[in-house]
Amino acid sequence: MSTVEPTVARPVPELAETTQQIPQPTERLAQPQPHRLPLPVPGRHRAAPAPEVRRDTRSIRRADIVALLGALVAAAALTGVLFDQIAPFSGVVGFIAIAYPLFLAIYALLVSLEENALTVRDKLVSALVHSVAVLAVGALIVIISYPVVEGWPALAHLNFFTEDMADAGTLDPLEFGGILHAIVGTLEQISIALVITVPLGLATAVFLNETRGAFTRLVRTVVEAMTALPSIVAGLFIYASLILLLGFQRSGFAAGAAISIMMLPIMIRAADVVLRLVPSSLREASLALGAGQLRTVWHVVLPTARSGLTTSVLLATARGVGETSPVLIAAGFTPYLNANPFVDAQVSLPLATYQMVASSEETMQTRAFGAASVLILLVLILFVLARVLGGREAGALSAGQQRRRAKASARDRERFIAATGHSASPPPAQPLAGPPLTDPQQGVQL
Repeated sequence: MSTVEPTVARPVPELAETTQQIPQPTERLAQPQPHRLPLPVPGRHRAAPAPEVRRDTRSIRRADIVALLGALVAAAALTGVLFDQIAPFSGVVGFIAIAYPLFLAIYALLVSLEENALTVRDKLVSALVHSVAVLAVGALIVIISYPVVEGWPALAHLNFFTEDMADAGTLDPLEFGGILHAIVGTLEQISIALVITVPLGLATAVFLNETRGAFTRLVRTVVEAMTALPSIVAGLFIYASLILLLGFQRSGFAAGAAISIMMLPIMIRAADVVLRLVPSSLREASLALGAGQLRTVWHVVLPTARSGLTTSVLLATARGVGETSPVLIAAGFTPYLNANPFVDAQVSLPLATYQMVASSEETMQTRAFGAASVLILLVLILFVLARVLGGREAGALSAGQQRRRAKASARDRERFIAATGHSASPPPAQPLAGPPLTDPQQGVQL
């Protein structure tokens, strides 16, 4: 009789090895965890990093003012010693040419005593930029104030603005004669030039931006070449074409046409640059809504670039209002008042200033500076008017557009009342389609 031996469960070798490789919970806690931050130990605190201190470069401290004043005084003193004791220099221009580099060097040295190299460079460039700005503003103030100061004896007399030079000679005092004829001539000539230049300039700028082709490149090349056209060539062109060929008289109209030739390329170039800045997405949105190219340009592109186009008109006006040789060739010179720009000679303020300042008499030179002051004031008034008329923001409505929109809204309201019989208030909002809503507590339909 055979005996059956009891079966004893033996661990599988592979399973036993796997079991031995799995760490127990106590072993997991003992093993280091490199991806975890160590727990803080009680009683030991890590020092927090010091916050970074940043100084605003736009702020001005007392040390900056002291360094600036010290550098100015030191540069002036060293330059004075150099001019007086060492080198035989003289003149205001030479003094400034030597003192300014010394000022920059001393200022950089003083700043470097407390700041790092980056701050020194920043302060040095800031001083350079601010000094150039002060120089430009100072030159502008001198240019504007010098004619006013020199011509104030003439500006103080009322007859200087209400009379012409028909009954006054070079030896007459300032109580006789004036520049009324030059003021009227300048206003009429620049008005004629603007009437010619603004439509042609805008149309050409729109053409250059909205079309492509060989002819567009040719027009742009001609416009760029005309920006360097001498003013006397424009006057000779009008004299040869308008006066000799077509038979017009030398008059204010011919002078305005010559001035418009000088203003036109400036107007086209400036308007072309401004129209390029209009986002193409506005054009695409207008075209996607069904508007044509002409309507898109008239109602989208031009209103968006309104302020920039105003600046282009101002630049062109500043270019043409000071022209002398085209007026002299196309209109001539006269001391009499001529309010008709299509007949006889007519003078302008720049031409009158040139003729008066060439005289050896002191009174005529005083009148010349007074005429220059009036020209500056006239240009300032034209700039202010242009800014008021064309400085509206893009998309803003003018007073006339607001009135027309209000009338259109009132008319639509009346039509709505007549058609529906309801009041002018908008109809109540209709609920969305769907099953009726009920209150779960009262069972009332909402």
